[in-house]
Amino acid sequence: MAYLSIDSVKTRTYDAIVIGSGISGGWAAKELTQRGLRTLLLERGRPVDHITDYPTATLNPWELEHRGQVPLHIRKDYSIASRNYAFHEDTLHFFAKDSEQPYVQEKPYDWIHGYQVGGRSLTWGRQTQRWSDFDFEGPARDGFAVDWPIRYADIAPWYSHVEKFVGITGNRDGLATLPDGEFLPPHEMSCVESYFKKQIATQYNDRHVIIGRAAHLTQPKPIHYQQGRAQCQHRTLCERGCPYGGYFSSNASTIPWALRTGKLTLQPNSVVHSIIYDDQTNGKVTGKATGVRVIDTQTHQMTEYYAHIIFVNASALHTNLILLNSISTRFPNGLGNDSGLLGTHVAFHSYRGRVSATYEGFSEFTTDGRRPNSSYIPRFRNVVKQETDFLRGYAATFYSSRPSTQNEAGIGSALKHNLLNPGLGEWQVGSAMMAETIPKPHSTVRLDPTLTDNFGIPQLRVSVGYDENDEKILRDFFDQFSEMYTKAGFKNIRTQDTGRLPGSENHEMGGVRMGRDPKTSLLNRWNQLHHCPNVFVTDGACMTSTSTQNPSLTYMALTARAANYAVKQMKALRL
Repeated sequence: MAYLSIDSVKTRTYDAIVIGSGISGGWAAKELTQRGLRTLLLERGRPVDHITDYPTATLNPWELEHRGQVPLHIRKDYSIASRNYAFHEDTLHFFAKDSEQPYVQEKPYDWIHGYQVGGRSLTWGRQTQRWSDFDFEGPARDGFAVDWPIRYADIAPWYSHVEKFVGITGNRDGLATLPDGEFLPPHEMSCVESYFKKQIATQYNDRHVIIGRAAHLTQPKPIHYQQGRAQCQHRTLCERGCPYGGYFSSNASTIPWALRTGKLTLQPNSVVHSIIYDDQTNGKVTGKATGVRVIDTQTHQMTEYYAHIIFVNASALHTNLILLNSISTRFPNGLGNDSGLLGTHVAFHSYRGRVSATYEGFSEFTTDGRRPNSSYIPRFRNVVKQETDFLRGYAATFYSSRPSTQNEAGIGSALKHNLLNPGLGEWQVGSAMMAETIPKPHSTVRLDPTLTDNFGIPQLRVSVGYDENDEKILRDFFDQFSEMYTKAGFKNIRTQDTGRLPGSENHEMGGVRMGRDPKTSLLNRWNQLHHCPNVFVTDGACMTSTSTQNPSLTYMALTARAANYAVKQMKALRL
């Protein structure tokens, strides 16, 4: 019987374990297996195979039972997810019901879940911008968080590494605030967007309008064909799952790549309960984690899996939950939590601001086809120096369209002619704000002492909200963009506070932040837990601050960098 036990442990032992198969987890699996490590990739959700498991990908609007709308009796089960931009009848299967992840909202917070292989990489917005040193140096300069332990030069090669594999469309714009990357040909601006770009360049010397940078294959390279991906078809149905692999997802790219190595074991339906810390081995304290406890979602049985290296990529709040629940004699308050900072300084991006207007010019033009992207205005407030009464700033999209007008006059053949020959209205333009929020000690997630989820795991208590700085940023966005629109000759300018709750746009960050000092941070410059060095955190939980760029590209680059380091350390017998 003893031999049976030893054999069982061997079958559950790997070189590395990765928790979560979303954007960062997929990258961890790819990098670790490619470097020779037998890797177990754990996903709490169901299996989703590229192409075959995108049930709505090729449906026409009239083939959807409710023409894209989610009926009220179904929507009530998704009261949180339904506030996400990608939630529709054709994407419903990629979102989790409220009941699948109960949590306590001490302040209103939308925690969006994608419980399937690939996670939210199937429904993300695909916008990908690099950070600059203005972003990495911001906390130290402005005094609102601990200093990042890295700078742009540390991560720049890894941005390139990721961009070449993912496929990023964009222009080389030469902006210090938004470093250029490894780009595929850019999408094209509309005539109104090009006009606005010229107007802003004439009126301001610190503001720029560029075409967005997005994870779409406008012109695939050999590396993309090797992944089995093809050119983006500009269908703008991305959140259904792309059967062409035209946009990047774990399902279309990193996971298949890792599977081809023969080193990956992908295990869905596996909820990670906690990480196992080795308090003592043969009387000697190793200071390392030995594995993870996993609950099968179908049988509710718990199994332990073991590895030399563990990457935690469960998405920011889930990663905080797992670490907080990983208690031991050495770490009674959560794995690596000697500082007591685990679960604090959680931040997000504010998407509350919208500005829209009309433009009377270019009446002879309209758009042709679809574009899965928009133009983009990088942050211009408080970049080089503090110049306002609020900290940090915001970036924004800029988009335009020319809607058709329907003439329903007449009867018979006249009405038919009018309906078949719609006219064109004025150009509509708009901008959506993405503002940085400040990580604060009282912005926390922590375990509820009594409430548990469906698997007996403590529920998360979320206490994250807006503050006065966020309100000031919103007002400034309204003022500055109204001014910019006015100078460009736009009319009927309207501002809107959408009231979007924190979390609703998927950009939750922090709680396990990087830093230089174990007393003020949880992770070092290589994304290792200071006090448990074989555990790495490279998803949004690791972020020291949020900046104003979409964060997924930075998660991927940090993950590739950390995985490379981890393998080197392991092979040198230092892990």
